[in-house]
Amino acid sequence: MAHINHRILLISVICWLQCAISVRNWANHGGDIFNNRYAEGEKKISPSTAPRLRLKWKFNAGHDITATPAVYNGVVYFPTWDGHIFAVRQLDGSLVWKKNLHNLTGLNPTTFNSTILLARANPTVAGDKLIVAIYGPAYVVAVRRATGELVWKRQLDKHPASLITMSGTYYNRAFYVGVSSLEEASSIENCCTFRGSFAKLDIKTGTVLWQTYMLPDNNGRRGDYAGAAIWGSSPSIDERRNHVYIATGNLYSVPQSVEDCQVNQGNQTVPTQPDQCIAPDIHYDSILALDLGSGRIRWFRQLGGYDVWFLACNDPSIPNCPQGPNPDADFGEAPMMLTVNTNGTRKDMVVAVQKSGYAWALDRGNGNLLWSTEAGPGGIGGGGIWGAATDTRRVYTNIANSNQQNFTLVPSKNVTTGGGWVAMEAGRGKVLWSTALPDKASASGPVTIANGVMFAGSTYGTGPVYAVDAASGEILWSYVTGASVYGGFAVSQGCAFVGHGYRRIPSFTAGSFLFAFCIN
Repeated sequence: MAHINHRILLISVICWLQCAISVRNWANHGGDIFNNRYAEGEKKISPSTAPRLRLKWKFNAGHDITATPAVYNGVVYFPTWDGHIFAVRQLDGSLVWKKNLHNLTGLNPTTFNSTILLARANPTVAGDKLIVAIYGPAYVVAVRRATGELVWKRQLDKHPASLITMSGTYYNRAFYVGVSSLEEASSIENCCTFRGSFAKLDIKTGTVLWQTYMLPDNNGRRGDYAGAAIWGSSPSIDERRNHVYIATGNLYSVPQSVEDCQVNQGNQTVPTQPDQCIAPDIHYDSILALDLGSGRIRWFRQLGGYDVWFLACNDPSIPNCPQGPNPDADFGEAPMMLTVNTNGTRKDMVVAVQKSGYAWALDRGNGNLLWSTEAGPGGIGGGGIWGAATDTRRVYTNIANSNQQNFTLVPSKNVTTGGGWVAMEAGRGKVLWSTALPDKASASGPVTIANGVMFAGSTYGTGPVYAVDAASGEILWSYVTGASVYGGFAVSQGCAFVGHGYRRIPSFTAGSFLFAFCIN
């Protein structure tokens, strides 16, 4: 009898270990502190099983869902574009709790942005709390993860156009997040004074421990440096170096002296070198490493060349627009953190893909450029946007191709004018394959990687989603959700979770469901 009990105990321990390994929480937009959007440890989903993915449940949230869900200990968390936060059970999609952000916080939306107080960024799991960032005004809100009850709220910027679109990262009792704005949508007469910043908050109280600005203080005066928002994906945390890695967006405005310099030098700008007209402490279109303890900038690298852009200047007839190429080449995502071994040499790197369509790999220790690759065409809506992924063998990205340029695929050399996905060798950046969306829509949502399978969606009106072989780019599985997919997947325990709908762009379609696709 004792022998049987020992066998039962041994089997139970083995099962517990296997189950524990297979459980993969998805804590924020990037999945974890590496921001890799990689479901490490996933076993059920694979290239051979992906064709067997089936809809397990769908939850009607009543409005568009573009955030990647957070998944933690059997509960899925996500916001909707009508101002709610939901918690539903991972097993069956039943409701755990639902909160209206306006009623919860007492905050009102900024009239600059929306008539509804909402969160568009992914919630971040932080111990017993769930952290939610507000899409104007620029507040961070903490609620109890179990109940949705308010714990604290903290304003990070009082600029009327400021907001938060980044899903922050929780690490060592602190929350790290960037501040963005929609001021570049202002008229040329009213633009611009906003400065992007990055903050560390105490997770217990919401106290701001430090806040680092990307531009010098303009004292609220127009005609100076403005912009450099921090707005995409989740910052990555380097425990060994005590760094947090971020990336920034374009400038909205520059001093007249910079415009004059740009004209005098013939608008010559080199993507891999800082522009000679810009001072070194102007951190636009840049990748930076900040000290976790103090927020001091440890290294930085400006990438993509001169870039002063705002919406009104899309119209070439508008007078007094900034001189220069001005490609609107934001980094719409934070850097991913990975380590590769190339010819026996270990390389610790960060990688981010720009709206220009370029992927950049930098040394984590000093910011030196390791490789750069043009993954596909750039555009105002990307290029790469909202989040690449890596399993450390390959780097995967969307190419939204928002400007509908000719996009030559590898290795087929076929050409599409729609969006697609690209895989690059992690060590050198060589493009291994690129796959076009079958519907020729834009590929605006972030990609996710899980055990050799890449997940992504399409903004096409019927809302198809796809599972793609990570080694070859072959589409293994698809499903029509019924509305444009602008967000990304979270993967956990053999299931892939994604929402649909994005009615803010007229050519996209409205949705209301969160879907769970699982291996039977």
